[in-house]
Amino acid sequence: MLSQLPMYQKKGAQAYRPDLSRMEDFLNYLSQPQDQIKTIHVAGTNGKGSTTHMMASVLQQHGLRVGLYTSPHLKDFRERIKINGKPIDKEFVVDFVQKHRAYFESHSLSFFEMTVGLAFSYFSKKKVNIAVIEVGMGGRLDGTNLISPELSVITNIGFDHTQFLGNSLQAIAGEKAGIIKSRTPVVIGATQVETQAVFMEKAKALKAEIIFADQMDATPFESDLKGTYQRQNIQTATVGLQHLKGFDLHPKKIEKGLMNVVANTGIQGRWQVLSDAPMIVADIAHNKEGLQYTIPQIQSHSYGQLHLVLGFVKDKAVDEILRLFPQDAQFYLSAPQIPRALSIDDLERIALNFDLSHQIFTTVETAFLAAKRQANADDFIYVGGSTFVVAEIL
Repeated sequence: MLSQLPMYQKKGAQAYRPDLSRMEDFLNYLSQPQDQIKTIHVAGTNGKGSTTHMMASVLQQHGLRVGLYTSPHLKDFRERIKINGKPIDKEFVVDFVQKHRAYFESHSLSFFEMTVGLAFSYFSKKKVNIAVIEVGMGGRLDGTNLISPELSVITNIGFDHTQFLGNSLQAIAGEKAGIIKSRTPVVIGATQVETQAVFMEKAKALKAEIIFADQMDATPFESDLKGTYQRQNIQTATVGLQHLKGFDLHPKKIEKGLMNVVANTGIQGRWQVLSDAPMIVADIAHNKEGLQYTIPQIQSHSYGQLHLVLGFVKDKAVDEILRLFPQDAQFYLSAPQIPRALSIDDLERIALNFDLSHQIFTTVETAFLAAKRQANADDFIYVGGSTFVVAEIL
């Protein structure tokens, strides 16, 4: 699965399939496993992974058997498909691929299409009470968008994957709004002037109840997922769960679920503290909107010197992103080991446009080790810029 066919996270544009017909045929071949399970569908530019994990954790806390589908994975492919925090059985993956390999090859399925079919089949076979499904990219044409969910959630809209989704917030919102389904409640995490009308118009056309989470009074719960940027995700998850029909959820269990997201789901890479002296934090925020929350979180800490271990992929506005970071930091720049990575030559060219104290390294590992060598006990080391940089450090 990983090597034979393109994988968007690694290859980028050549793996993108702006068409659901192949996915429809595949699910029909699998006997429509997605119709055998209840689902929640979560899209958005930032925060959809955290929100998805929070909702799954709360549902688990109520004693339910909860499927969780997310992407990308950081260390192990099986992170993408879990039930109550436990990754999919290796044997199930092997058997599924062996059984359907001829179909994969004859129909030229993408990595993502195969994986979505695997997830729906696993959740159906294991008879989950409900599955929380994270959109891969966009929404309207995403491989996950063949479910009939109990609830749709769209966290927020920012500029990401613009080559596929459009160059305006309205256009991107239009793609994300593709997950809104007829007469199915949809919760929007952030009210944004540019996108509010897009969502309201789509919801009205489909007779779907629409709720803007940030306009609702909700209990201000805390979470074990740290970072000020998680407050909006907590609000979105909480309001979403309050509009999930047919499940009797209790405030105490919601509170406990939000405080045990890591233990319940195994989520990684969200303001993950790897060391205290020096403070080392890894975070997968990788676009301007996400980093506008993460960087103030770094600056809220007191430290001697800030060390930034960063790498990026080609389709990000890296010059805009570098400008966001404190310019008096020490920068350790590298490239994750994937074809889609921004090369160190291109990264250095961009870095030279700024007056940064920076060093270039051939691997993320050597960049990280150099930062650790040069940091004092009261310094702060931040690892990020890309999910794949964080994955290599973890």
